[in-house]
Amino acid sequence: MSNFFLGLIIFAMIVAVIIFIWVMLELRKAIRALRELVNTTENSLKPTLAELQETLKSVRNVANNATVVSGDIKVLSGALRDVGENVKGVSGDIKHLMDFVDGITSSVVVETSGLKAGLRPGCGIS
Repeated sequence: MSNFFLGLIIFAMIVAVIIFIWVMLELRKAIRALRELVNTTENSLKPTLAELQETLKSVRNVANNATVVSGDIKVLSGALRDVGENVKGVSGDIKHLMDFVDGITSSVVVETSGLKAGLRPGCGIS
């Protein structure tokens, strides 16, 4: 019986070694496939990362340009505010001038009416 158990143990060992070898071969295939996946992923990511860096540079340039434009808009709005204030001042000056001209016109009309009223009786015109 000991030969039977010894044969059974040897058979079990041979089966275990065959299973171990098969697992190792499958593991080797899996590692090879994983390496290929990593290489493929790395090769496809390199151009993507380069393009991403270019995109970030473009975004940075756009942001800088937006900052410059917003500064220019602030200057323009300040200039427009100054122009508005100047127009307001000129319009006030024109109003004062119109009031002055109206005053002169009124006084000339009054003086002309007074002169006319004085000349009629003086000249004997009815």
